[in-house]
Amino acid sequence: MYKYDKFDADFVQQRAVQFGRQVEARLAGEITEEQFRPLRLMNGLYLQLHAYMLRVNVPYGCLNSTQMRKLAHIARVFDKGYGHLTTRQNMQFNWIKLSDMPAILLELASVEMHGIQSSGNCIRNITADEYAGAAADEVEDPRIYCEILRQWSSLHPEFSFLPRKFKIAISGSDRDRAAIKAHDIGLRLHRNDAGEAGFEVFVGGGLGRTPFIGKSIRSFLPTQHVLSYCEAILRVYNQLGRRDNKYKARIKILVHEMGAEAFAKDVEKEWAEIRDSALDLPQSEIERIGSFFAPPAHEKLDDDDLAGHLSGDPAFAAWAEQQTASHKQPGYAIVNVSCSPVGKPPGDISASQMDGFADLADSYNFGEMRVTHNQNLVLTDVRKKDLFPLWQKLVTLDLATPNHGLISDTICCPGLDYCSLANARSIPLAEKISERFADQQKQKDIGEIYLNMSGCINACGHHHIGNIGIVGVDKKNSELYQLMLGGSAEEDASLAKILGPGFDEDGIVDAVEKVINTYIELREADEKFIDTYRRVGPDPFKEKVYSASA
Repeated sequence: MYKYDKFDADFVQQRAVQFGRQVEARLAGEITEEQFRPLRLMNGLYLQLHAYMLRVNVPYGCLNSTQMRKLAHIARVFDKGYGHLTTRQNMQFNWIKLSDMPAILLELASVEMHGIQSSGNCIRNITADEYAGAAADEVEDPRIYCEILRQWSSLHPEFSFLPRKFKIAISGSDRDRAAIKAHDIGLRLHRNDAGEAGFEVFVGGGLGRTPFIGKSIRSFLPTQHVLSYCEAILRVYNQLGRRDNKYKARIKILVHEMGAEAFAKDVEKEWAEIRDSALDLPQSEIERIGSFFAPPAHEKLDDDDLAGHLSGDPAFAAWAEQQTASHKQPGYAIVNVSCSPVGKPPGDISASQMDGFADLADSYNFGEMRVTHNQNLVLTDVRKKDLFPLWQKLVTLDLATPNHGLISDTICCPGLDYCSLANARSIPLAEKISERFADQQKQKDIGEIYLNMSGCINACGHHHIGNIGIVGVDKKNSELYQLMLGGSAEEDASLAKILGPGFDEDGIVDAVEKVINTYIELREADEKFIDTYRRVGPDPFKEKVYSASA
């Protein structure tokens, strides 16, 4: 992991002290809430329905065990004993007292953490493939470039007040595990015909009330130019993006209205002016940052197949099959850890679970862990021979649900239980759906499927890119839910389409079950839900969902 230097440490410490003084001024009535609002937002502090919410940055999803224990401490002392993992690989605390903020920020600064730029019209936390550095299919470690972009974008003088918020994601392989096409800038690492590493550059992706899939504007960008090219994109956006209407201020609207070709032409023209400037990345700097992400001290191991444990314990076998992924190093596995147990809020993790998971990271994963954009956790470097004792300990922490990529492993925003923007509750709905499909064998029979839900059109739950998406709407002061089908966050990214009229809470659960049953009837051998939907279209699903006899 990247380690702060003196500049980083001083910067975060000073910012914590500075915001502490601003909090004191607000509490003393020396500044109004309206004056305080932009100050708190640029430090990750939101005012929600019942309390303040603090969003803590987890750069490209990487945490060490010391940081996780500090988050557990904050949850225990300053919140209600838990935190919430987000789709931007961050941690949120939903019950923060304003008077506690100065102490919280100093606690975070002590372990190289903060909430700076986790809100506001600026470049937000840069996200990445949660398997970075370990995936068997990886071209190059994307964390290196995430960190370079993090340093470049922090308090960038030209981009500290953009027309609207701005999000960047990087994928390190052809398999997109970072939803790059749903971001303002998406970068896909790949190799050209000469074997050189570079990026395909996507711009103009985004969800919310006007969703778009990002457009490719450059098929290959040498890695040394990533800063200058991103700067060129941001300059064009900052100059031409709308500031008169926040609903039309995102770069996705600019790219859509200009056209991707015209936008790319403006970017290339801007880039030509700065390409060979100080923004050009020397290889020595890429290597310096890369040294922080050198592989851990892997042992030389046989690629143990765990046959004894797999045959001796069916519960472990089911978990190992569902929750592990291929590692580039023989004898090691990537372990997906579910924070979406059946009947519980997706993405929530208690202080005791945080502490326990930090212990497991120390024992089995070189003291590190990842947060995923699916609101789960990952251990990237577990010896296969340690999988069985790891699983046993995860069971005691209630973190061993074997549902990675299955229907109960949902993405869910906090919804109307917390958020002042929401139209409907999403957490109780996620719990009901997971309970409806609780049977493990039934989930396995359904197979890989992604169900995402949001409490409103702002799409914090990424409903547009769920294979099944659910969005809460307000109709005559009643909470209703619209059903959407056909979205994907992967390399074949697509936007889900509304199937028809909305449902109440019980009705939407029934509708999801009808969709699943229809899929099972129509699928061909080994066909995933998204493939069946694309083959047959929405009509068979619509007929079953809205038929009175179905």
